[in-house]
Amino acid sequence: MTIPADGSPAEFAYMDGNALAGPLSEVFTVDVTSATSRCVHCGRTGPVAGLRVYAHAPGLVARCEGCDEVVLRMVRGAETLWLDMRGTVALAFPVDGG
Repeated sequence: MTIPADGSPAEFAYMDGNALAGPLSEVFTVDVTSATSRCVHCGRTGPVAGLRVYAHAPGLVARCEGCDEVVLRMVRGAETLWLDMRGTVALAFPVDGG
């Protein structure tokens, strides 16, 4: 967990995007943290593992490392999992060349 150096309260602490690996494995059969995402807001491209993940809400909120805008939200209920990816232009997954 990373706590901002500017003295912000602990609720602003975040984890890197690897924290999404387990929860997203319920939806995707591939490791999403190895995918490349592009932020709708600033256009920054980088690995999902590089997103800043906040777990202080009812679910997970992943923010862009560049502009701090929301890229992905995930909330799990008793019988439903919601995945909001409207902050992502696209996800690019590495595949075998064969």
